[in-house]
Amino acid sequence: MIEKTELVDKIEKTDLERIDENREVFEKHIFLDDNKVLIVGYMEEEHFESQDPEEETVNNYYWYWEIRDSEIWDVLYENHDKKFSFCESEHGIYSDEDRIEDVVGDIDESSVCTWSDQDLIEDISEYIAEDALNFLNTLKKQ
Repeated sequence: MIEKTELVDKIEKTDLERIDENREVFEKHIFLDDNKVLIVGYMEEEHFESQDPEEETVNNYYWYWEIRDSEIWDVLYENHDKKFSFCESEHGIYSDEDRIEDVVGDIDESSVCTWSDQDLIEDISEYIAEDALNFLNTLKKQ
């Protein structure tokens, strides 16, 4: 069985691929032993768009993961509890990457999307690896 440090490394370094053209859904597939695949991804949960172009647009996303049978694609385990989420915001033509406050001036903090502590995969990769390995160990005992 794969070691935790190796799985964390794969979770962090495997590229995300867009899965759904109509929604913001991205996944990485990590193939494991015994015909299993760990899927780690994020999807758009909510989208708040103001009718006023001068107002902020906010997109909320959440991380999820699944373990599937890699041959028949049956879901063996999934975590879609939305515990780890993040958001992005745009204000006119500016986005989070532009540091909105620096570009458009001092605006009300409540109207600016702030990133959660789980915005990057590196923030939650150890948790995902532990959860996946715990499930795989339980499966082996059966």
